[in-house]
Amino acid sequence: MATSAVADLQLVGSGPFGHGQTGDFDSALLRTTDDRELVIRVPANEQSASDQSVELIALSAMTAGIRSRLPFDVPTVQGQASIRGTRAVVYDYLPGYNVDAARIPAGDGVATSIGAAIAAIHSLPGSFVAEVGLPALTAADCRTAAHNIIERAAATRLLPAAVKQRWTDAAADDALWQFQPTVINGSLSAESFVITDHEVGPIVTGVIGWGSLRVGDPARDLHWLSGAGEAADSVLAAYRLSATRHPDRLISQRSMLHAELELARWLLHGVDTRDQQVIDDAVSLLDGLVDHVLGDLMHPLSPQTGPIMAVADVEEMLAHTPQTRGSAPSSSGIAMETDSYDRSQLEEALAADDAGRSTRDEDTNANSLSNTDAIETGPINLVSVQQAAAASRVAQDADHPTADARSRPASSAGTASPASSAGTANSSGSDSAPDAYTAELDFSTLEAAESGEITPLTQRRPSSSAE
Repeated sequence: MATSAVADLQLVGSGPFGHGQTGDFDSALLRTTDDRELVIRVPANEQSASDQSVELIALSAMTAGIRSRLPFDVPTVQGQASIRGTRAVVYDYLPGYNVDAARIPAGDGVATSIGAAIAAIHSLPGSFVAEVGLPALTAADCRTAAHNIIERAAATRLLPAAVKQRWTDAAADDALWQFQPTVINGSLSAESFVITDHEVGPIVTGVIGWGSLRVGDPARDLHWLSGAGEAADSVLAAYRLSATRHPDRLISQRSMLHAELELARWLLHGVDTRDQQVIDDAVSLLDGLVDHVLGDLMHPLSPQTGPIMAVADVEEMLAHTPQTRGSAPSSSGIAMETDSYDRSQLEEALAADDAGRSTRDEDTNANSLSNTDAIETGPINLVSVQQAAAASRVAQDADHPTADARSRPASSAGTASPASSAGTANSSGSDSAPDAYTAELDFSTLEAAESGEITPLTQRRPSSSAE
């Protein structure tokens, strides 16, 4: 078969081959006369034949440029040939070994290398996947697919109520499905990673099994971590560190959901194939999940307390938060960077005014006027102002009656400003009401203010702390 698939191929030997697969393929390791090693694989059922067809498309789409983005090797198709209604495909051999998920050690080494390898897959551009017609799912599509699996499993009447409720709540949680789809392998497991020993320790040098390549939920490639024990945290930490796209905060919960939905898929596989042994096995696993669901409150699929801020988000928030007074030099002695302020500085300014420091040069006056919003003033007594203005006008009329008459045409015409109208209304039309305040410019009033007879409003101190 191999010689039919690859032209001019000369073999010197063959032997059994397996990468921990589940029997979906009949495989053999081949050695050529030029000391190369190849692998030949023949599908054992229709599903594996379909997966192999997708894998051929995926591997052909992974050009040299795409492969150069990955820190590991991907199998290359050497040839294929038809046999017994299916096809035999010859690949180059990726030397190395596999590690079971439960035996992956936590910490630096295999776990961190696996996390980096997954992140590299998710960093690939999605365009090459769409160009060859492979699925490109949105977040809504992934959510719908999960919901459909739950409904189909529930329709068998073999799904425990507690498990169904757990999955239904997760599918209904909008926050859980807010993520950016990425390129995913789609069928990753611990057996997908080919490990070799190097001076720095064991690292991932190859990834096999690309029959489910697509754009989809990145959590799908992490679902197998549910069986990795303490190493799961190390893999996930390395994944987050190596990811070029910031992963969503709920990727762990969603990967747990995908892991549990594998039991539903196994149940549906047994029902579709009418394999009672598979059905019984799936039901047993689901019953075991019930105890896990009822007893494990530390790993909910749908968080009830709302989204949790990640450390990076907290640091970014603090970096954009205005600093309070005292934590950094201020550009102005009065300007406030936050809603809080130091009242002692205001009291010191008022005390300085009481001590007689009311005269300032022009620059100081300009600076004070530019910061008048930060100076606390007392209530304005319009009656006192009006009385002072009236007294000043009486004195001025006695000295310069003609000039004063010309200086107030509005008053002689019987018109008044809005403030004047208000004063008249308050007096109920009485002719004995004091003169109303007008907006005209009276230089005698300004002179009185400068001589100290009238206290400027900006220097008026509140009569009490409450004011």
